[in-house]
Amino acid sequence: MSQAHLTVTQHTTADGVHVLTLAGEIDHTTAGTFRQALTADDGPVRYTVVDFRDVTFMDSSGINVLVAANNAARACDGWLRLAHTPTPVLQLLHIVGLDDVIELYPTLHQALAEETAA
Repeated sequence: MSQAHLTVTQHTTADGVHVLTLAGEIDHTTAGTFRQALTADDGPVRYTVVDFRDVTFMDSSGINVLVAANNAARACDGWLRLAHTPTPVLQLLHIVGLDDVIELYPTLHQALAEETAA
């Protein structure tokens, strides 16, 4: 049995938005990597956009990471947004009702453009 692989690329915009671009699978073997990327060295990240464009699979481990990150962002008057969510991941978010809690955007550009409106 092969172990899942997740690649995370991250940067912070000039406006202070933490942007994560993910590629691969999010499951119990990669959830720690995802969780760590969503947390700054000095605590929770206030504004984050996660680009799911190249995510091929996500299970409940990813849901748990998203719920915790969303709660942490909201606790410091911030937000978590998801962009380019592929259909299988979108279906999972819908099943658990997370699509009603976390804002979803078709593109990374749109998720970042909304930052001034928030």
